[in-house]
Amino acid sequence: MQRNKSIIGAATPDQDPRQDLRQSPRQGAQAIRRALAVLRILAAGRENGMPLREVVRATGLTRPTVHRIIHVLIEEGIVERIETSDRFAVGRQVPELALARQTRSKLLVVAERSLAELSAEVGDTVFLTTRTGLDTLCVSRRLGSFPIQVLSIEVGARRPLGVSSAGVAILAALPAREARAILDKNANRLGSYKATVPAVLEQIAEARRRGYNLRDKGLVEGTRSISAWVMGRDGQALAAVTVSALRRRLNPRRVLEVAEATTHAARSIERTL
Repeated sequence: MQRNKSIIGAATPDQDPRQDLRQSPRQGAQAIRRALAVLRILAAGRENGMPLREVVRATGLTRPTVHRIIHVLIEEGIVERIETSDRFAVGRQVPELALARQTRSKLLVVAERSLAELSAEVGDTVFLTTRTGLDTLCVSRRLGSFPIQVLSIEVGARRPLGVSSAGVAILAALPAREARAILDKNANRLGSYKATVPAVLEQIAEARRRGYNLRDKGLVEGTRSISAWVMGRDGQALAAVTVSALRRRLNPRRVLEVAEATTHAARSIERTL
């Protein structure tokens, strides 16, 4: 408040004081967006948190700005510093706030049956991943009947769009210009996952050609993943259904079978939505 007062009070006779009043909300919005960007990056670190330098690199903000934002969020209980380390994590007040909305999302309710049927059919691990801003968020994971299951991502895991098989599938369902804009914004973060914008663009083009995404090298060594995008009623890419399995279980013939089953599950979710 004090800062806004000093700005308004600094107007000269040649300036319109209302101009500062119009700018102030925009300045406040920028501060909020920066704080949310920092919070989303920290969320990707989950229980282990993330060091300050990683947050700086991922957000593109200056170190003093990130340091100031984190310490304000700590004061408010939204961020916590992990003891005996230089890492920061989402604070316990965040899940407490989330208790205000305990009902499951419509997508999860609608997708439950399709995911169960797909897992039973293919026998491998099935994931449902949603798009949230510039990230993907794993919201469901179902184990199949095969003795060895691929547990590459846990429910709640957050990744930049373009990193995972699901992320590439979601980007492939977006208009080319929008997908490229997202990748450009995530460029600073892709390096941590050994990915680059040109490489992801190639994967997107291949996924569009196939009608689904095939990740030849999964997040876990010796695995492969197949993802099909789910479109919302508004025509926007909403989520992706993914099957992850051992590489030897996804030979060329079975890839086609699993891809068909995965795509069928995605379309079934769309129709129910």
